[in-house]
Amino acid sequence: MYLGQIHSGTEAVQYFSKGIELMLKTLEQRTQSAEGAAAAVLDHEPELTGKDVSVAFCSVAEIFFTDLCMDEGAEDKCKEAIEKALQYDPDNPEAMQLMASYLFSTNSVQEGREFLMRSVALWLPCQRSEAEPSPSGEEEGLGDEEQQQSLIPSYESRITTAKLLVEAEEYETATEVLEGLLEEDDEVVQVWYLLGWACYLQAEKTEEPDTFKDSARTYLTKAKKMFVKLKCDDLALLEHVEQLLEELGPAEDTADSGDEGGALENIGDDFVESSDDEEAMDH
Repeated sequence: MYLGQIHSGTEAVQYFSKGIELMLKTLEQRTQSAEGAAAAVLDHEPELTGKDVSVAFCSVAEIFFTDLCMDEGAEDKCKEAIEKALQYDPDNPEAMQLMASYLFSTNSVQEGREFLMRSVALWLPCQRSEAEPSPSGEEEGLGDEEQQQSLIPSYESRITTAKLLVEAEEYETATEVLEGLLEEDDEVVQVWYLLGWACYLQAEKTEEPDTFKDSARTYLTKAKKMFVKLKCDDLALLEHVEQLLEELGPAEDTADSGDEGGALENIGDDFVESSDDEEAMDH
């Protein structure tokens, strides 16, 4: 499995496939022999589970989404890997999110949205509880904290989650995910950009767009400043940020002074808070 992680393309698929083959053989042997499972525990070996197999199939699907996306039959192989991932762990949020991505790419938007929201529902409550202090003021046990953290996908995976949520027009949930990412690291250009983009799109769908426009302007200005600070090279993202800022125009209170970035000192004041309602999770 480690060889699959350090290689790419066809070679990575071959290594992952071999790893999956060995894992399935091990699981089959343990199923057939209770003594073998007991021996593994006595030797303090990490217990292999269906979740491990599911994660490996997700890695294969990712490769067909990216490196091998132009290969013949890539779409079918990608779907097959995702289905296998869900077969071995039906509650794997990564596998559900991959299925959502696949369905969006094939224009099955409603079905994709359902998989996406099921995925988010599995881990977003854990992100919320990490951000909120315990009602009793007592810290949770180390085991509980580690269990919660294990349910939350990686930072990069949650950026992908936010992109898909925006695509699915689940703006409130996207904003909540992105705000959680900012709590962990507030120097990621893409997070600021996605927050601005989500607010911009919301402004187009409401009868009172000014608040969303103000938030979009502030987030996008922050994204542009961070782009320069971090010397990013994603020129397409920068071009879109500048296009959106031009369409939004200067804020009313800075139009005369021309200081569009002046409000950044109190950046939190202009932002639209995500709803605490859990209605978005019921879609």
